Amino acid sequence: MYSLCVRDHFMIAHSFRGETFGAAQRMHGATYVVDVELRRPALDADGLVADIGRAAQVLREVLAELNYRNLDEHAAFAGQNTTTEFLARAVFDRLAGRIRAGELGASAQRLASMRVTLHESHVAWAAYDAPL
Repeated sequence: MYSLCVRDHFMIAHSFRGETFGAAQRMHGATYVVDVELRRPALDADGLVADIGRAAQVLREVLAELNYRNLDEHAAFAGQNTTTEFLARAVFDRLAGRIRAGELGASAQRLASMRVTLHESHVAWAAYDAPL
């Protein structure tokens, strides 16, 4: 399986509900480093998994929708604890929709799977990985 990874970051504010989260029940900020790994069993006619420039641009656009936002006020996340795991899936779903819409080009329609990893720090991260 071939893979291509692009990286970016975004900064948010949020709070969590539930005693499990202790002090994180109060408003706090997070900066996530995001890795997106695109995979396919065979390269396209140009010898690529996907166009790296397009992949980086689409990731930047998806993250811009969340960057410098208070996720507690984001309508799409109403009633959700926006944990690192939850956000990994949210970014995955947004990227998958753009891939299906052709924003990475026609050959990207043959991508087999994608993994989105959100690094909360140098010692903690979460990911969502699924077929496309």
